[in-house]
Amino acid sequence: MPARPASPSSSPARKILSWRGVVAACAVVTALALLLPVPATEDPSRRRAYLLGPLRKGARDDVEAAAAQRFAGASSSPSPAEAPVPPPQTDFSSGIASAPSVFLVPSPSPAENFDDGSMEEPEHPEIKGNPLKESTPFLQEPISSGSPERSSDVSGEPDTNAKLVLPLRPEAPLWSTSADEELRYAKKEITNAPLISDDPDLYAPLFRNLSVFKRSYELMERLLKVFIYHDGRKPIFHSPELKGIYASEGWFMKLMEGNQNFVVRDPNRAHLFYLPYSSRQLEHNLYVPGSNTIEPLSIFVKNYIDMISAKYPYWNRTKGADHFFVACHDWGPYTTKLHNELRKNTIKALCNADLSEGVFIHGKDVSLPETFLRSPRRPLRDIGGKPVAQRTILAFFAGQMHGRVRPELLKYWGGKDPDMRIYSRLPHRITRKRSYVQHMKSSKYCICPMGYEVNSPRIVEAIYYECVPVIIADNFVLPFDDALNWSAFSVVVTERDVPKLKEILLAIPESRYITMQSNVKKVQKHFLWHANPVKYDLFHMILHSVWFSRVNQIQKL
Repeated sequence: MPARPASPSSSPARKILSWRGVVAACAVVTALALLLPVPATEDPSRRRAYLLGPLRKGARDDVEAAAAQRFAGASSSPSPAEAPVPPPQTDFSSGIASAPSVFLVPSPSPAENFDDGSMEEPEHPEIKGNPLKESTPFLQEPISSGSPERSSDVSGEPDTNAKLVLPLRPEAPLWSTSADEELRYAKKEITNAPLISDDPDLYAPLFRNLSVFKRSYELMERLLKVFIYHDGRKPIFHSPELKGIYASEGWFMKLMEGNQNFVVRDPNRAHLFYLPYSSRQLEHNLYVPGSNTIEPLSIFVKNYIDMISAKYPYWNRTKGADHFFVACHDWGPYTTKLHNELRKNTIKALCNADLSEGVFIHGKDVSLPETFLRSPRRPLRDIGGKPVAQRTILAFFAGQMHGRVRPELLKYWGGKDPDMRIYSRLPHRITRKRSYVQHMKSSKYCICPMGYEVNSPRIVEAIYYECVPVIIADNFVLPFDDALNWSAFSVVVTERDVPKLKEILLAIPESRYITMQSNVKKVQKHFLWHANPVKYDLFHMILHSVWFSRVNQIQKL
């Protein structure tokens, strides 16, 4: 009788490829990846190659199970800025089943706080999906805020490599509401705004069109009503983080949820619907370290939108066009990729406002300022700087060498010119005499290069310390570009012009610099957080940009 063939379960190859074998192999690979050094000048395009296609079924199951384990264990690994919370029970199905995981590694802190006082993004990979195709052109005539300017090029030349995504043509809502009528009224009023050349509270040179901004802001104060969804539990929902480089989304959430002027309980009165989740908390609670995928985060967001669209009629009325969220984490834009209506229609207020990635839609989405707060109880601590005569440093930068721009900046200017104080980190021998903050307060120009992504907290830091920001990030839509005239108080330099940086700065006449530095001090109030919001402050500027976007989208009858 011929020998009986071995069963598949007894095959050595099958044993090696068993679930436990796969888990063990993943653990080994993860450990090796953590031990291998990453060159400081690593090509960012290679770091973005993690999600060129969907995960294989087995790998996806492992990662989703690990993400569920992290989310379920949130109480044992709280966010650095939050007190411990009980394990969250979401009000909707996340689509992530609990299972054992080998990825139970503590999440990285949201930023590194160096001894010199500077702040940096954590060392995480740039994880992105495939570039998205351009949307159809926006055929509705938008309200003009002034002559359009490309913030990515100081010379005004267009970047032909940018994947520009135009706003969608807004679809008519399934039914009309009184809020729609008020938006149409506001659009007409703003379009025909009376001419204003001066205002005691607003400095005209800072604005692209002061008349339009003033009238729009007045109508926002008078008309705007926002409904906030209460579904979803902490820590991902309703859990603002008020410290660090992701503070913008946390402060907005805190102030929006506590607001009594704009927030309404009756959604039928609302012009806008706020989705109160935190992109930082998504990363902290759902990202599996070493997995190099944000798919669990995207699935979670998709399931949340599916839940509210099934539970309430308001999303479906406009297909999400009157909804908005606020996200300052680098991955905020990419977590929308699995829900087309969320990605295409919803107003996204993003720190990572990159035109080249095919996610941020200029003219609809809002560029959110990235603010780094050291003390939530004292958000205005250290505001101010030295007068012009005492700013003895021409240009200053200190920070980690990640991304494509910073290594070039260090290559051409690090330690090569006493006027250009460019460091990877401030040496201890220097910080003993002058801290990071004191350097910014003593510099004429503060260099604000992109990091992993186009945004940087240094832009607002420079404004806080009354230093003229020099922004180096091609395809970056500057914050509040619908309202502010950034050329009045900043310098934008293309990435290719880094070798000519000193030449560009010295070519600016002293009188022009003095005017820009004075304008930095004047624009500062529009970038400040207050525990109790005040007129024209950062909370109101963000809300106004969202309001202005929605007014622009509303269709005429």
